[in-house]
Amino acid sequence: MATREKRRRVTRPVGGGDDADPVAGFLSWCRRVGLELSPKVAVSRRGTVAGYGMVARESVQPGELLFAVPRAALLSQYTCSISGLLERERGALQSPSGWVPLLLALLHELQAPSSRWSPYFALWPELGRLEHPMFWPQEERRRLLQGTGVPEAVEKDLANIRSEYCSIVLPFMEAHPDLFNPKVRSLELYHQLVALVMAYSFQEPLEEEEDEKEPNPPLMVPAADILNHIANHNANLEYSPNCLRMVATQPILKGHEIFNTYGQMANWQLIHMYGFVEPYPDNTDDTADIQMVTVREAALQGTQTEAERQQLCERWHYLCKLEMVGEEGAFVIGREEVLTGEELAATLKVLCMPAEEFRELKDQDGWDDEREEDSLTITNIPQLKESWRRLLRDSVLLTLQAYATDLKTEQELLGNEEAYAGLSWREQQALQVRYGQKVILHRLLALTGGAGPVAHTRPGQELDSKLPFTDA
Repeated sequence: MATREKRRRVTRPVGGGDDADPVAGFLSWCRRVGLELSPKVAVSRRGTVAGYGMVARESVQPGELLFAVPRAALLSQYTCSISGLLERERGALQSPSGWVPLLLALLHELQAPSSRWSPYFALWPELGRLEHPMFWPQEERRRLLQGTGVPEAVEKDLANIRSEYCSIVLPFMEAHPDLFNPKVRSLELYHQLVALVMAYSFQEPLEEEEDEKEPNPPLMVPAADILNHIANHNANLEYSPNCLRMVATQPILKGHEIFNTYGQMANWQLIHMYGFVEPYPDNTDDTADIQMVTVREAALQGTQTEAERQQLCERWHYLCKLEMVGEEGAFVIGREEVLTGEELAATLKVLCMPAEEFRELKDQDGWDDEREEDSLTITNIPQLKESWRRLLRDSVLLTLQAYATDLKTEQELLGNEEAYAGLSWREQQALQVRYGQKVILHRLLALTGGAGPVAHTRPGQELDSKLPFTDA
């Protein structure tokens, strides 16, 4: 399948800059602020997956510096022109997201005619055309992404954004009318900037000895945010005291695009946070989630009496106490590994163990540190106890019921180039998310001794066909 665009970009500047050539204006600004671009790279619209990107003018070897961004050129709550005010009001600007100071910095700089970052803004995407699902109509979002976890994540985002804007951001802007003109006092614009920060900002990692501290606030990194993302990236951003350095991690041939990584992101995370996906099977970091409460529901379906249901609930509360499960948590299954192997193994063990064994477990306040089940992997699922496999299988079947269509239907659609090309861009992206998740779930189903696909099959029902997917 051909590689499809990863991000849509447009050339119209946002908040300033009327240069006929935004790239020339940006490169001139880079020279002024000391942002050093290697002569081996170029900012270009040619040779990129979509819009602006960065390509190699000459072949590049691993370890070579592609560009360096001095910390003074970063746009953050500490470098913007109202940094002093934001620092003085830090207590009033605290929020669960931790993003409010940066968002206020962007709101101010976007409408400031003399903002030093105006040439940088000229390469931003047009805010009104961002493709995050938060901007899709609710009905379309639910219809296309049902079962993927994205609609639920977006609804939480929208509620939090509105609350944050109404309780913190708008009162702050109204208290400083000389710094924020009326055109930026808009919930719609705030939504757009949240999406932009979600997609384009960076967060400096904490040092090992600082792991217990609050995460570092997000910041905007000119040049670095031009790079698109793929799982098989060829560059990586490194942090140092004086600057941020983009360094090649693989050989990059002349004319090839330079790709950064946003982290190990599943397709549902990419569409949610960045507004694009990698087509199957390109995203080697793709995952499928089984909600923890779904495993509880599957286990409850196997109970016969009220006493058995009470006993199972007692086991669930015990797992909650151990912090192995939670009402909003998920077991994460990758293509080649179970990313939450310890939690899943503990859950299957506790929910399936004999009553006497569970009483002993509670009496000794947990089990010994050395447990074979800690190493639960994709490959050892067929060797699990039959009761564990049955519970896992029923949990997968319940998870598959959340989707509106089955795997076979979507596989046929993906295999029909004409039909696929007739889908809208959003329909294509959503299909890739659903399909990648279902492939993982059906593989897991097969490993438990089940088969597929039968849409809306209840746990325990007979399945009537073999696993219908390929990696081709």
